[in-house]
Amino acid sequence: MRRTFTLSVAVAFAVLLVSAVWGSAAREAEGASDKKPNIVFILADDMRKDDLKYMPKTRSVLGDKGMTFSNAYVSNALCCPTRATIMRGQYSHNTGVWTNKGSSGGLQAYRNNSNEKDNVATRLDDAGYRTGLFGKYLNQYSDTKGKPPGWDRWFAHTSGSRYYNYKINDDGRIINYGSSSADYETDGIANKAKSFIGTTAKAGDPFFAYVAPRAPHSPATPATRDQHAYDGLKAPRLPSFDEKNVADKPPWIRKLPRLSDAKKAKIDNRAEKRAETLQALDDLVAEIVSRLNDSHVLSRTYIFFTSDNGWHAGEHRIQKEKWRPYEEDVSVPLLVRGPGVPSRHQAHKLVLDTDYLPTFTDLADVHTPNYVDGRSLRPVLEGNSTAWRSAILLEAAAHYSPAYRGILTSDGRKYVKYASGKKELYHLRHDPYELRDSYDPDDPPATLAKRLKKLRSCAADSCRAAENGQ
Repeated sequence: MRRTFTLSVAVAFAVLLVSAVWGSAAREAEGASDKKPNIVFILADDMRKDDLKYMPKTRSVLGDKGMTFSNAYVSNALCCPTRATIMRGQYSHNTGVWTNKGSSGGLQAYRNNSNEKDNVATRLDDAGYRTGLFGKYLNQYSDTKGKPPGWDRWFAHTSGSRYYNYKINDDGRIINYGSSSADYETDGIANKAKSFIGTTAKAGDPFFAYVAPRAPHSPATPATRDQHAYDGLKAPRLPSFDEKNVADKPPWIRKLPRLSDAKKAKIDNRAEKRAETLQALDDLVAEIVSRLNDSHVLSRTYIFFTSDNGWHAGEHRIQKEKWRPYEEDVSVPLLVRGPGVPSRHQAHKLVLDTDYLPTFTDLADVHTPNYVDGRSLRPVLEGNSTAWRSAILLEAAAHYSPAYRGILTSDGRKYVKYASGKKELYHLRHDPYELRDSYDPDDPPATLAKRLKKLRSCAADSCRAAENGQ
């Protein structure tokens, strides 16, 4: 009888123990599901869309595990305007940041328009996210003490585009980095970002990590370990490379001579250095994913990888740089991995850099500011998007040519109107390399012109309406 009683007690205790364990596990799982997702945003500098072929690790850990966007664009293909747009979710005509420097560009224009007081960092920070920026902030940010509002961790470049011998504002302290292998910029940013992720994950706080290395921005200096990774590489020879007939192009393109052998060699050498410089960036992406996994937060973290603009490499006789409305400049890579994002999925929706802020606030369950021009990508990421934009605005101030405004539609029509009066029209589905300008002054694209007029002065809701064709 005593044995029966003892057995009954043991069974009861076991049941209580199992119940306690399962109850604890359930509560832990419930707590995990209640936690806000983490967001890691990795932004390359001057990376072409087709440069992804040099980044096998990134394609593996993000592309194979998430979504690849085939129609991702930036509205104003220049460093600072894009970065301002990412921070604010607005077109350049609403951020007031048109160029990289001067009264209408750089940090000065960003601050003059009060953008630093309200942006993706301040919004997420106010919602309980621990925020950190690692790398490039905005052009003309130099030796500034302290850190902007909304950022809990600040590790920002304060000088030039160097990969060695640069300065960093490390939470208000200016630190000089040297020329040793350990000082290599991309690796340094990777290490600081990984430390931030590990520490914040351990504390159990949701985080937003904005990771913006220089790679592959000129002078495209590869890490020592990668200096010969692509010896002899040639730039892509697209049909538009050293374009033979540019009679249909604007006068500033027509005046460009055909590329000499010496110029082609220079373009190829630059392409080789850019590809080698991207190897450390490829390592950075893989290491961040690994750190997220080791910190047990990968399953509830969204990772975005994109670029601030593209880059010319001989197309239409243009040897280098960006800013122009051609595909080489405005089309960028975009890979996204995260909870509920299907693996190996190709998305064809027309997306823009105005979409990042509303996407991040939506994922974080934070109120999206009323001033935002873009829209959340969450429905696209979760596969339940219905209506979507059918056009985006392309815009830029005068730089390599007169200022322009353009419209790109989801069916591949691109209509550009320059301040000089010159107009271009391309049908990308039939002419992806923009070899044939089909603009006819006797038969102008009236519908596109009308939509462009609405887009060029839109704001917030009216931008989304104009993008939708309303």
